[in-house]
Amino acid sequence: MEINMEKFFQDFRYAFRILIKNPGITAIAVLALALGIGANTAIFTIVNSVLIRPLPFSEPDGLLLTYATDPSIGQERIPFCVADFLDWRAQNHIFEKIAAFSDNRFAYTGGDVPEQFAGAWVTADFFEVLAQQPEIGRTFLPDEDQPGRAPVVVVSHSFWQRKLGADPNVVGRQITLNNNPFSIVGVMPPGFAFPGQDIALWAVERLDPPSRRGPFYMWGIGRLVPGATLAQARAEMDSIAQRIQQETHSTQNDVTFTAIGLTERMVGDARPALLVLMAAVILVLLIASANVANLLLAKATAREKEMAIRKALGASRARLIGQMLTESVLLAVIGGAVGLLLAQWGVDALLALGPDDIPRISEVRIDGRVLGFTFLISMLSGVIFGLAPALQSSRVNLNEALKEGGRSGSEGFRNRRMRNLLVVAEIAMSLVLLVSAGLMIRSFIKLQNVSPGFNAGNILTMQLSLPRSKYTTPAQTAAFYQQLLSKVEALPGAESAAISISLPPNGLEVSDNFSIEEHPTPAGASDPQAPVVFISPKYFTTLGAPLLAGRYFTDNDRDGTPPVVIINDTMARQYFGEEDPIGKRFKEGVASGDNPWMEIVGVVGNVKYTGLEAKEEPAFYIPHLQNPIRFMHLIVRATSNPGALLPAIRSEVWSLDKDLPVARVRTMDQLLSESVAQPRFRTLLLAVFAAVALLLATVGIYGVMSYSVTQRTHEIGIRMALGANPGEIVKMVVSQGLKLALIGAGVGLIGAYVATRLFENLLFDVSATDPMTFAFISVLLIATALLASYIPARRATKVDPMAALRYE
Repeated sequence: MEINMEKFFQDFRYAFRILIKNPGITAIAVLALALGIGANTAIFTIVNSVLIRPLPFSEPDGLLLTYATDPSIGQERIPFCVADFLDWRAQNHIFEKIAAFSDNRFAYTGGDVPEQFAGAWVTADFFEVLAQQPEIGRTFLPDEDQPGRAPVVVVSHSFWQRKLGADPNVVGRQITLNNNPFSIVGVMPPGFAFPGQDIALWAVERLDPPSRRGPFYMWGIGRLVPGATLAQARAEMDSIAQRIQQETHSTQNDVTFTAIGLTERMVGDARPALLVLMAAVILVLLIASANVANLLLAKATAREKEMAIRKALGASRARLIGQMLTESVLLAVIGGAVGLLLAQWGVDALLALGPDDIPRISEVRIDGRVLGFTFLISMLSGVIFGLAPALQSSRVNLNEALKEGGRSGSEGFRNRRMRNLLVVAEIAMSLVLLVSAGLMIRSFIKLQNVSPGFNAGNILTMQLSLPRSKYTTPAQTAAFYQQLLSKVEALPGAESAAISISLPPNGLEVSDNFSIEEHPTPAGASDPQAPVVFISPKYFTTLGAPLLAGRYFTDNDRDGTPPVVIINDTMARQYFGEEDPIGKRFKEGVASGDNPWMEIVGVVGNVKYTGLEAKEEPAFYIPHLQNPIRFMHLIVRATSNPGALLPAIRSEVWSLDKDLPVARVRTMDQLLSESVAQPRFRTLLLAVFAAVALLLATVGIYGVMSYSVTQRTHEIGIRMALGANPGEIVKMVVSQGLKLALIGAGVGLIGAYVATRLFENLLFDVSATDPMTFAFISVLLIATALLASYIPARRATKVDPMAALRYE
């Protein structure tokens, strides 16, 4: 062992001297490796934090999220209603603890100006299910979600610090939320934020006895009893759903309850995109390694005499391989160290550029696992790109190498073939990346060109939520919003104003069952569900959504007048076909329910509420004056810059209610941009990685052709002395590069065909085998290869035949 260590340190010192003696080659290799290793480390840091690191809960594998599903209408995840949750809790045997929660926003009026914070209504067992203990105070008692109990709240660590002055005696302190006094019973530790990353507080949801099944807004969460499985939980949930259908005589025979692991639910949607990016940076590293391997192969040719002398003096083949691998691994370790520095900058850039809705993004950091990953890929890349030059150098022929005297070594057939294979591999891997990026770019362009169903220009939006304790009757709610709309529309620069409970393109708040009198639900089938949007009369004109038939709502469609409804184009076509739906009767909820029948008075164009990529789906609209809702979005169309209206709008809101916060202020253009933030982010990264791969492949082709020209100087001189013209020399060199490019492109097309099918679910309206993208990228790569070959070819034509003949 002592001798081996001594040899290792000898090899290490010698390798270090070799790298120092060749600063140009060393710098190029370190830079290429640093780019590859740095990109891998940066992406792995996010993958580690989002997908690999366990959730910050006790025994997270036992936590399941529960919900309803109805495959017959394409609804894979439907929230519970209160009645569903109470029945589940009463009939449950497989879960140790269960709870329910719903996202919400709370108006806080304890500061200088009213503010709105993200929060959640939760049942009393919520924190027990998650096994989370507070930093200060306690969580909820078992009966604090029962009707009649005083409202209590648990606040986040950041809310406690920023809004409560980190008061150590905060327990028992009252704060005003939604114009109601809430007693603080606890403060959660730093970093705890569930069900959302920006959650500031948790209030107890009072489970008042429901009068009907609906509305659906609650999600369930449960902790399995020891030894129970996900399959058992799903089977029990399904049985409970069937019993509810039998007991309530529900027609929703396709609706079932199901469960999914909490980890999978939180990060599952992000997994495909992150794995695609991880695969992309691995390809970048392999391309960089191939480039460095080509560089070292060229260097190994020049060191044939050195290797021959070492072998003649008794060095074994294993000793020679060990020496060369020591040099390559040392080079990779240096590249890894620089790459780690680049990765830290890269992670900061990714966090700055990335969308806020990437799950667990606040937990992203470089930790021990990331450092271990960086060290591992550095060592592996050192072995990968160093193995071919090491094996090549160890096969040196003593007679051939030593009889050359002082002459520099020349490249043999085996060495040249290895260099060509590496270039082919670079081109193939680059084409896979470029095709993948091309498909993503085409997909993103198509997504951006999707019409949201309205004119987004010059629209300002914001959230308002009237407290129940202050606006106790529907008439008070309706009066507030009517006054506000009148005041806002009178502002200079305001063209029109409206309110809506949901906000396109990605802000659906409520869905419900519906019934059509002339098209009853067939026996045994599920009642259909669709988005239901409560709106003011000028909603569609403010949005710029077209009226296709009938009329819009008016101020006369109010409480006490015949109930009316507007449906969208998809619902009209799906349920009425060629019939005119105007005048037909429609009901929210099941046909046998207590809700009144409403007359269809209009058909409007489709508006996107569940994302631009979502398919067109039925939706219906109810006049706000007939069904006043406290939580609404204010939508204002301006004559020019909508942001300039914000101060005046805030003043008008506070003139009506000084305690009402104006929250989530966005222009509609911002909302559209935010709705495509994730596809834009992954498309941008993949395009950057593909561009780096193309650059590396171009450099690799140029390097091989340039080295080939240098090695063939004598041959070129003879050809020119025998009468070859410059065009023939160019053709000879370029044809060699073209041959490598065509072989690499052929292999790459096969790889791209396989690879792109693995992420076709990330594409929008583009086939994973889109022939236009495959053809364009292939032509681009081959053209780039020709250009990279042409430059050395032109240099070859300038060889002086006499000088070339003296070269050997």
